[in-house]
Amino acid sequence: MKRFLLISCCVLFPMSLTLAACNTVEGAGKDVEAVGESVQDAAN
Repeated sequence: MKRFLLISCCVLFPMSLTLAACNTVEGAGKDVEAVGESVQDAAN
């Protein structure tokens, strides 16, 4: 049982970090896109 718990933690913890990082990068990409659109609108 302890081995199963250890293996589960070793698999689930990195997966949760990966999913959190993807959401963070996606949000940053949307922010950069919004800034680019604002600059483009100001230039026109």
